[in-house]
This record gives sequence, structure tokens and C-alpha cells, in this order.
Amino acid sequence: MTGSPLTLAASVSAALPEAAIVSTAALSTGEGGRYDSAVVGLDDGSQVVVRAPVDASAASDLATEALALRALTPGARALLPFAAPRPLGEVALAEGRALLTDLVPGYRVEAGDLPAGPGAATSIGIALAALHALPASVVRAEGLPVKTAEEVREAVVALVERAASTRRLPVALATRWRRAAEDEALWRFDPCVVLGDAVASSFRYEDRDGAPTVSGVLGWSRFSVGDPAVDLQWLAAAPDAADDVYAAYVSSAHRSPDPDLRTRARLYAELEFAKWLLHGHEQRRDDVVDDAVALLDALVDGLGDSAARLDPVAVVGVDDAMAVLADTPVTKASAEDDGSIAMQTDAYDPEMVSLFVAAAREHEPNERDTSSGGEPAKRSSSLGEPSAVPVTDMETAPIDVSSWSELRQASGSGAAADPAISDDTDADTSDPADPDEEIEAARASRAAFQRWARSASE
Repeated sequence: MTGSPLTLAASVSAALPEAAIVSTAALSTGEGGRYDSAVVGLDDGSQVVVRAPVDASAASDLATEALALRALTPGARALLPFAAPRPLGEVALAEGRALLTDLVPGYRVEAGDLPAGPGAATSIGIALAALHALPASVVRAEGLPVKTAEEVREAVVALVERAASTRRLPVALATRWRRAAEDEALWRFDPCVVLGDAVASSFRYEDRDGAPTVSGVLGWSRFSVGDPAVDLQWLAAAPDAADDVYAAYVSSAHRSPDPDLRTRARLYAELEFAKWLLHGHEQRRDDVVDDAVALLDALVDGLGDSAARLDPVAVVGVDDAMAVLADTPVTKASAEDDGSIAMQTDAYDPEMVSLFVAAAREHEPNERDTSSGGEPAKRSSSLGEPSAVPVTDMETAPIDVSSWSELRQASGSGAAADPAISDDTDADTSDPADPDEEIEAARASRAAFQRWARSASE
């Protein structure tokens, strides 16, 4: 590890010599162990988050995030209906520079647990619309990536061809994705400011007027100008909330309507599996490649019958899938990717992949496909015919990889249950020897959300 909470707290003293530290605790950021993190309490009642990279890849991302947070000037922040971390300083450590920010409070909700209706879903749409409305000059001022629609499309083409070159990509998916890349109408969008790495855990909520409202957004290491659909791809794992998120986004957006927004978002979601395949191939990890191929085959199965099935598809939480991926190192794509990493078309993202894995512990096989006869679909050959779902219907087919869960269970790689709702940013601000306060905080956050969810459904 780069540093214990006490070591990281010392960096606060170095960066903020006038600050008086009164407490320190470990902080779980849900970023796959790429950072050592701590939350440090000061005598004025404020809390400082310290994140230190554990390797060169994480150091690069953290440096980019520092640039992004500096790019959010007071004027830019005033245009956003939510808080973003405020940079407080940086300190040189062994593996790079630690970044100090203020703590963005609030609780978080897993994608599959986001309910439909007003509240969390509509607030996400409003938040993303406001972010996408920021002037591009905010990004350009710090030299952050700016991509045209054609450059985004070229990055997708390159990703598909690299995945196909492994000879492990199902022909059905290669055909489907190539057809999407060749559809010129699909790529007629106006680039805008994007978070670039949005997932369910990017959003923090507070209860306002009795409903969960996005109060903060985290994860700014891919802040750039590009395709707005990249910030919506994770909604493939939020079937209950997706329609309301999109509706709120469209009604709040200050941009021309984009009829293919959901189709591209769906495409990006599917391409996460290609990235995982490439990660295993480039790392020469046969076990990762085998898992990726199983996921890709399961995705083919899901696409084969999704047009006829209207029931939402359950997904596991991030922590469950990370338990499966625990022995898989997180790395960036190779240097020859020519900047496409910034558009999330070439970087392995275990959290994004995990969003789309079916929850076997909650939905037994005979419950997954009851609307079409009650029997789970059989897995098709990876060399089968192209998917029957047209490119233009991508957004209507929730990602279903339930058969992959069966494969994992058969091999003894089941995932443990995990609460759907987490408090704050997973900080343990109590005495580590006495977890009662942490447990009570998590329970309070969960109860607040569940109270709202019940009232919204009545």
C-alpha cells in the first residue's frame, strides 16, 4: 500500500499546514483498489479526502482528475445543480501525488436498485443534462481531451477490430458492432462536455422535499468533450429507472434532440465486454479471457430473445462482481491506443462490466425468463448467426448475461450478498475498533431511501 490512513493524514498536514487534524479513517472509494484513500477530520468540522495512487496507471488518472477539478471554476460550478469535489492540494508520495479534496456527503444506490418515477431517476437526468450543458471551454482551458464525433466513431471501430483480432469475439457481436459503426446516422451527434466515466456510484444523494436528489458527483478522471451517450451507458443495468432518467435528461437538455442517444449508450455498454476480453488477452490471462468469452456468449444469448421479453433484467451490485474479479489486475489500455481511452472505448473498467452481470442469488434460473415460458434460454455458439436485434433497437434490449452467472456458480465462483445502498462515500469515520457508528450510518441511509421508495410506489 502507498499509505495507511495515518500516513495519508500526514499528507494533509503537509499540504494544509494550518489545519488541525482531529480524526482519520480509511475510505473505500469503490475503485478496485487503485487508490489508498482516507477521510481526515479537521478541528473546524470539515472533512478532507486523501487519495493516493498505488501504481502508475492510477497516478495518471488521479493527475487528470486534479486537472478536471481545477477546470471546474466557481463560475462553472455555479452552473451545476450538484457539488463536485473541491481540490485542496497535492502532495508528492512514493507512487505519485496524493490528491486532497473536500468530502462530498450523501449516500449512493446501486444501479439495479434505482426505482422508476420522480426522485433519484429524474434527478440523475437533470444532473447529467446540466453537466453536458457546460461550455466546452471549461475542458479546453486545462488541455483535457476534446473528441469529434468522427474521432469517437473511429475509436469504436478500432476497439471492435482489436477484439475481433483475438479470435475469441463471437461472430454475432462482431457483425452487430461493425454494423453499428458503419451506420453514419448513428454518429451524427454534437459533442459536449462529459464526465466520461459515469456509473451508478458516481452519484451521491440527499433527501430533499422527501425524495432522493443528486447532491454530488464523483469520478472526474475522464472529464472531456465527447459523446454524451458515454455518460448514459450504465443505465443498461438500471432497467427500472432508465426510462425516467432519459426522459428527465431530454426535457432538461439545452441541446438539439439526439434520436440515437440511447442506441449509442447501449452500444458502449456492450463494448465493455470487449474491453474485458482485450484486457485478459493483453495481460495473457487465460482465466480472464475465458470469463470474458463466457460473458460475450451470454450476451449473444440475451440479445437473441430480448425483443420478445419485456420483464426487466436483474443485475448484481458492483461489490458482488468485484468479488469474482478480485484476482484481476486493473490496467489501462496500451499506449498505442492514441487517446481513445479518454472516450471510454479502450480502457478496462471492472465496475462498468460488473453492472451488467445477472444476480443469480436473487433470481434463480426459473425466474429469469418466465414471460417467455419459464425456461432459461440456452447458450448459443459463439459462431452463431448475427443477433436478430437490429441496431436501431439496441436501446430496447436490457443486457442479459444470466447464463454467465450459472457458469460462475458451476465453477464455484459465487458472489456474496452485498447491501444495495451505501452511506456517504463508504467512509468509516468512527473508531475502527468500534463499528457501531458505521453500521448505524449505513442503516440510516438505507432506511431513508427505502422510506422514499415505498412512498413513491403507493
